Amino acid sequence: MTTVTRYDVKRELKRFYAPRNTGWELVEVPPQQFLAVDGHGDPNTSADYARAVEALYSVAYTIKFTSKRELDRDFVVGPLEGLWWSDRPEVFVARQKDAWSWRMLISQPDWITADLIDAARAAALAKKKLPTIEDVRHETLHEGTCAQVLHVGPYDDEGPVLAELHDTYLAANGLRMAGHHHEIYLGDHRRTEPAKWRTVLRQPVRPAD
Repeated sequence: MTTVTRYDVKRELKRFYAPRNTGWELVEVPPQQFLAVDGHGDPNTSADYARAVEALYSVAYTIKFTSKRELDRDFVVGPLEGLWWSDRPEVFVARQKDAWSWRMLISQPDWITADLIDAARAAALAKKKLPTIEDVRHETLHEGTCAQVLHVGPYDDEGPVLAELHDTYLAANGLRMAGHHHEIYLGDHRRTEPAKWRTVLRQPVRPAD
């Protein structure tokens, strides 16, 4: 009997989902497709954020089960990811979360089509009755050259790491920011003490003018 290995983005794109470097390094990130939903505000207190994450996972698992049943192709639902931005980049270093805008993401295998996502969204909405599911959409992202680091510890300890990027690393390497700050949340923070949380921090960059 042949055992079919489930697709797992953390294994297939290991350099981008399981880095080991704890200092900033440059990587070339390939194009990917995602489920996405947008919002604004403090993720710790915003009801919109909680609803967005619940909606993303509802659609993601519907896609997984549909793919396995109808296409005979199974995969591990990817980790939660987020793009974060503000008119004032310093709010990230200062952790002024009320000023943050966000786009939460879950990566999708390349065989998942936009039509399949639309059908899964409709099925999840009919089952879960969560209005935010209607806001989940298909998103493609090609970040290209990025500075990337693995941060170990609480999210609020990211400030000095980001300050190093903004104040030192970019200038030292002749770079400028060229896209939204990207985070990938590895593991289950509900079952892990904050000191052991692992987060991939990524920033698209381009040569400075």
